[in-house]
Amino acid sequence: MIVVMKAGAKPHEVDHVVQEVERLGLKSHIIVGSDRTVIAALGEKRDGAKQALETAAGVEKVMPILAPYKMASTEVKKEPTIVPSLGLKVGGGTIGVIAGPCSVESKEQILQVARIVREAGAAGLRGGAFKPRTSPYSFQGMKEKGLELLALAREETGLAIVTEVMAPEQVAMVAQYADILQVGARNMQNYPLLEAVGVANKPVLLKRGPSATMDEFLLAAEYILKTGNTQVMLCERGIRTFEDHTRFTLPLATVPYLKQTTHLPVVVDPSHGTGKASLVAPMAVAAVAAGADGIIIEVHPDPEHALSDGFQALTPPIFSQMMANCRKVAQALGKTM
Repeated sequence: MIVVMKAGAKPHEVDHVVQEVERLGLKSHIIVGSDRTVIAALGEKRDGAKQALETAAGVEKVMPILAPYKMASTEVKKEPTIVPSLGLKVGGGTIGVIAGPCSVESKEQILQVARIVREAGAAGLRGGAFKPRTSPYSFQGMKEKGLELLALAREETGLAIVTEVMAPEQVAMVAQYADILQVGARNMQNYPLLEAVGVANKPVLLKRGPSATMDEFLLAAEYILKTGNTQVMLCERGIRTFEDHTRFTLPLATVPYLKQTTHLPVVVDPSHGTGKASLVAPMAVAAVAAGADGIIIEVHPDPEHALSDGFQALTPPIFSQMMANCRKVAQALGKTM
């Protein structure tokens, strides 16, 4: 249920409603909006709960939450969520750009890329320290050493670090170095991991699984949100279809659909969504035009010799041109990058 407080409801009235929600055996989440406060009462339906809460002082109305994803729904929170991290801001009319290599390969490589993407206007640095690979014989990442190098790049450039965490037992270590925890597509329904990154209380970039429906995607986000961590970004990175001209199919209709359905910011990953460097920049521009709150792009100074996914990485000059084109579209839409 959603308990909508009256405009100007007193703090003690809000506290009383929270106490009543928890007395009824439900979990409470307070959402402070620009006009009024809303309290989400989550859990199994309780007989008489609606009537009991409606009579509390300061309550305007009590409504059921119809969507299966309770905290992610616009029924609970009308205002779009904005996720800030250092100089990176995703949402609220600002298109956050995260860029960097698929994998951290060396100190020289990650520092070089960090300088390049910052110069072009990115505010976040992506880079894999732990790499989930289809083949067990492929490069698996530099692990903690890679995290240390990412932190070094942040120290020099001020970029927010976005990196993937693959298992619950890794969360504490990765959170020591990263500013934003990424949950990859393969782990979208790894529920213990989702809860662990939620408890870490750092912003989370949640990637859609290649076969996941929108409801499954949003319910995965719900696992993070129910821990009390509201700083969640949804990332569309393409789905598996019968097409084989691209690595995945990048359905940009996801962007306006999610903008209508959830208050969470939406990020698009055209690098994994297409798997071809020549298609990445046009689809990044299209993502901005579709209303995305952010884009995440793979950039490498020497894609031909990259240790992973070089075929979908942009060279620095192409990334700079892509940024210029994206800015033109953002400006036309009244947004900033």
